[in-house]
Amino acid sequence: MARSHNPWLRLGMDAWMLGFEASTVVALRSAKIAAGGAAGEAEARRMVSEKVEAAQAWQLLAATGALGFTAPLAADRTLKHYRRKVRANRRRLSRG
Repeated sequence: MARSHNPWLRLGMDAWMLGFEASTVVALRSAKIAAGGAAGEAEARRMVSEKVEAAQAWQLLAATGALGFTAPLAADRTLKHYRRKVRANRRRLSRG
């Protein structure tokens, strides 16, 4: 089946990429938190608040219908929502 006719194939790849990027962020954050000090404590607090904010924002998207009304569209928009957050953290944490 062609990729354009099977949205789940692309979504599977997007989900895999999200997992890969998230594992990179976990490693970078773990190193920063393990180093301790004020920067480590601030990162731990930031991590928790970002997760709560991202989940709340996603819930609002779901409640208002902004995720769409088909399963593939809702999955695509959900993955995009979280990948933006994860990518931003990967860039920020990679800088130092």
